[in-house]
Amino acid sequence: MPTQTILITLIALLIFSYFIGHKRSIAVSSLDKGRRNLHSRPHYYGYMVAIWAGIPALLILMLWSAFNSSIITSLTVSGLPDTLQAESKDTLGLIINEVKNLAVSGQIAEETDAVKRDAAYNYQRLQSISTLAKTVVVFVAALLGMLFAWRLINPELRARNKVETVVRWGMIICASIAILTTVGIVFSVLFESIRFFESVPASDFLFGTKWSPQTSIRTDQVGSSGSFGAIPLFVGTLLISVIALVIAVPLGLMSAIYLSEYSSRRVRSFAKPTLEILAGIPTVVYGFFAALTVAPFLRDLGESIGLSVASESALAAGVVMGIMIIPFVSSLSDDVISAVPQAMRDGSYGMGATKSETIRQVVIPAALPGIVGGVLLAASRAIGETMIVVMAAGLSANLTVNPLEAVTTVTVQIVTLLTGDQEFDSPKTLAAFALGLGLFVITLLLNFVALQIIRKYREQYE
Repeated sequence: MPTQTILITLIALLIFSYFIGHKRSIAVSSLDKGRRNLHSRPHYYGYMVAIWAGIPALLILMLWSAFNSSIITSLTVSGLPDTLQAESKDTLGLIINEVKNLAVSGQIAEETDAVKRDAAYNYQRLQSISTLAKTVVVFVAALLGMLFAWRLINPELRARNKVETVVRWGMIICASIAILTTVGIVFSVLFESIRFFESVPASDFLFGTKWSPQTSIRTDQVGSSGSFGAIPLFVGTLLISVIALVIAVPLGLMSAIYLSEYSSRRVRSFAKPTLEILAGIPTVVYGFFAALTVAPFLRDLGESIGLSVASESALAAGVVMGIMIIPFVSSLSDDVISAVPQAMRDGSYGMGATKSETIRQVVIPAALPGIVGGVLLAASRAIGETMIVVMAAGLSANLTVNPLEAVTTVTVQIVTLLTGDQEFDSPKTLAAFALGLGLFVITLLLNFVALQIIRKYREQYE
């Protein structure tokens, strides 16, 4: 039975387990002054039976699916002749891949090599046995768990406590997975970055002003040693991000103030969803808009006033990116401004302040922690954007703060370095991890600064 079918059948079994647990709890209880003498409500007993039926079966299914392929492959290899088993690991891997392709395609009979044909038949047989055994073991575990929990039900059983304990541990596991995933990402980037800095000095990477990561295979070729100065990339990233925030923060904040303080309910119900549509537009569409509309417009406008604007410029990318992140600032700012207690506004009005004075001196300071959070989210979105920069700002690693010239960003270069078939032992490829580590440090510093601002004003207004 396929895994999907097992899951669907298991869900139906869990629903059945809930109902029989619920019914059993009512059957074993007795009425006392109109109330049943159960420690917990009947549905908790149903949940407990479903948990006992589901968790062991799902764990077995998950572990079986995780190790099934490797075990079947090992058994298939052990069935090959000794001469083939003595081959190198790469050669043996190619043979096993051919055997798997034969088994999956169903064209085993057409294979002329008897060894591969027999191995494919053996692989198919092992897969069939594994599928059957998995189905039987999973459902037996579910039925035994269901029967065990069903027999445990009695009026004194603390079903609610047991269910809540399982739920609490489930939440702990989910939180731990999120934390461990973050730790794994950080360490994987860190270790690869250390390998990069073994080939390229950290001083050259952090303070170098020329980025040309192209390296040749032989030392006698031209350009055998690349330049890995990351300053132009970080300057380009910050330049485009600053332009985007200069566009997004005022527009987003002003629109949030209007929607929360001045607009009617009818206008707000229409304007806010319309504004948030900007967040759902794919970035490649913004890239087309920047490359085909905004960049030519800025170039023509610059020529009309005597300025030289590149066809791919930081200004075009920054403007379009700013339009894209307006909803991040606007929506979050609107929510936190609306959450400011009306009593604070009323107190300001009672002291004789006007509406605009109340907004400037009471509402905005009280909502500042949330506004800073929205701006931080927008900044992180701008720093991590790739497609708009590729299509509107180009790939030239120029060290400049002139927004009219072409620049590139860290994320664009990471994509460029890892595109296609690459060797992960070369400094060129490992440079992508060093750039990722630098970007992570910058984002961490932004978070630290934002937390300091939030802590300062939260202490003042709470």
